[in-house]
Amino acid sequence: MKIVSRNEELLGDALSLVPQSSKRTSLSSHNKLIRFEDISAAAFKIQSGVQKTPCMYSRLSKLYGVDIYLKKEFLQYTGSVKERGVLYLLTSLPQDQQRKGVIVASDGNFSMAVAYHASELRIPVFVIMSTSTSPARVKMCREYGAMVISYGTTAKDSQVHARRLAQENGYLYLEEEDSAVYLSGLGTVGLEMYEQVPKLDAVIFPAGGHCGLLAGSAAALKHLNPRISVIGVESESFPVLQQSLKAGHPAEDQACNNHHFYGDVSGLCFGSNSLQLTGKLVDKVVSVREEDVLISMLRLLEYERATVDAEGAIGLAALVAGKLPELKGKRVAIAICSGNVDLHLLQQCIARALTLESRVCRFSLVISDCPADISKLLEVLAREEARVLDIRQERTYVTSELFTVEVTCTVETRDKIHTAQLRNALLERYPTATWTER
Repeated sequence: MKIVSRNEELLGDALSLVPQSSKRTSLSSHNKLIRFEDISAAAFKIQSGVQKTPCMYSRLSKLYGVDIYLKKEFLQYTGSVKERGVLYLLTSLPQDQQRKGVIVASDGNFSMAVAYHASELRIPVFVIMSTSTSPARVKMCREYGAMVISYGTTAKDSQVHARRLAQENGYLYLEEEDSAVYLSGLGTVGLEMYEQVPKLDAVIFPAGGHCGLLAGSAAALKHLNPRISVIGVESESFPVLQQSLKAGHPAEDQACNNHHFYGDVSGLCFGSNSLQLTGKLVDKVVSVREEDVLISMLRLLEYERATVDAEGAIGLAALVAGKLPELKGKRVAIAICSGNVDLHLLQQCIARALTLESRVCRFSLVISDCPADISKLLEVLAREEARVLDIRQERTYVTSELFTVEVTCTVETRDKIHTAQLRNALLERYPTATWTER
């Protein structure tokens, strides 16, 4: 499919200043200008290797007053949209390089996608991971078919080791960057969104350091319909993309202290191709708080039964935070691009989100040390329809009079209004009750 419009010129202008040579040795030969035809070719070439994921109307629409359509890229085999760019990248390699093999040093979604698709294509694949990588990630990469080597205590150690092995053995060292081939593969998401949701008003993508999905999809969408608003969302803790756009070059001094939570969106801005495309074609980039991302993860789990990580939830977080009031009543598609969250981290995130919404609260009070008073407390909680999650009694370190006990309860409520009603009922009966503030 080809639609001729002035946006072909716009795509050319967006990258007219990008140098053709790259400092990186891994994919420099593929660093050409991205065109709509490249994205169309990528869509044709990878159609049998990746899922055409659904873009479905969400029940969250009524909650936020926006017609929300969720592009469920977390349903890909490795749980990430990165498969699209990786598969097109691997199939575009010369045959002699495919025989020699590839090597990657990462513990993120990119390495998982390389491990799986290289194995499927019978390309020898080696993944170097630091010793701090979670055992679940190491196990998963090995199950995909990669030779996984643990080396070094930091990601930089792993990268240095991988480059050395690549030089010594003739492997191609792959790292996530903004080559035209990789961006074209990621841009196929924009093509599918345009096909699956008619009369789109806006599309929301995760941004941050690795903004290839945003840039590639914007190239496709703006070519097909320049009136579609393309919006990127990143964390306000490290607004890498916004700072890079303001400076006119990729930011190099941004660091994320919470890498395990934010994952791939927490990296440095990795190339001028993506940056130039974003500056020309993306209408808006907004930032959200960590609390908004956590609540977004909770919303997707409750309303969509979708278990996603921060990268997958950050697009919806812009609506949760109220950062896009102009989209009220509009038809909006959101890319839910990643679902690779460690189980222990997921448990912490959901517990924190419930606390942020005041749906899990804790209070303490002192009562006489007899079964009747405990029973009366439980009766109050039952009458107020609060679910008791935990109840503890402390006798030794109580500073009040003898034969009293300090009771600490953790309870679950429906929402903030229900929590306020419970608090008023308890204070009416137990004036000295104290609430643990989040």
